[in-house]
Amino acid sequence: MNILCIGDIVGKPGRNFINTMLPKIIREYSIDFVVANGENCAHGVGLTKNTYEELVYAGVDVITMGNHTWAKKEVIEFIEEKTNLIRPANFPTNNPGRGYTIIEKAGMKIAVVNLVGRVYMDSYDCPFRKADEILAKLENKADIIIVDFHAEATSEKLALGWYLDGKVTAVFGTHTHVQTSDERLLPKGTGYITDVGMTGPYNSILGVDKDIIIKKFITLMPGKFEVAEDKAVFGALLLKLEGRTLKEVKRLNMLEE
Repeated sequence: MNILCIGDIVGKPGRNFINTMLPKIIREYSIDFVVANGENCAHGVGLTKNTYEELVYAGVDVITMGNHTWAKKEVIEFIEEKTNLIRPANFPTNNPGRGYTIIEKAGMKIAVVNLVGRVYMDSYDCPFRKADEILAKLENKADIIIVDFHAEATSEKLALGWYLDGKVTAVFGTHTHVQTSDERLLPKGTGYITDVGMTGPYNSILGVDKDIIIKKFITLMPGKFEVAEDKAVFGALLLKLEGRTLKEVKRLNMLEE
């Protein structure tokens, strides 16, 4: 089985790449299952019903979220009913939606778990304890477990990767929008990368128009962020499994022609 983990999809450039290129990537790499982070899909922040449907139509099996989950209020209207849309499990317990899901594909039960970090982020519940809680619930219920850890600090991401080594199939980091080159198989068999990078406008600053960000740094004055209009870069991690065993992790980085 081949599983594709796609980083933060940013705005229209990111969605256009997914719409046009994901079906081709699925065929070229014989992908059986796709998980993608969608918290930046709608105009660079949040997810709407239309952008959700775009991703599913293009071939995304599970959409994960992050700290911008509630940026578009309409997500509250459909997040409960969509079993393939999850938000960080360590959000407050009274939040709508779910923090993990199990999808059956190609004869395998695949659990996808979404967690958010605490370092340089808001005051969320402990992702380590929440991971333990979820894994206890998943015992004997999933053949494969994939974790999207949406976090800022490299150290926190690495710590969770090592903490979950041997307990889950893979941990892939999202949120920073910059792909890291540390993909690896950890000693007990868990795949890991600190950040898979974004799928969004290449000539930008984390997907935002670079002039807006540069001006903000120079003047320290507030300004409205706008998604850059440019060809897209695609960041993802390819997981190759034999049965339940992860055999290879491969980082993908493509630039739209």
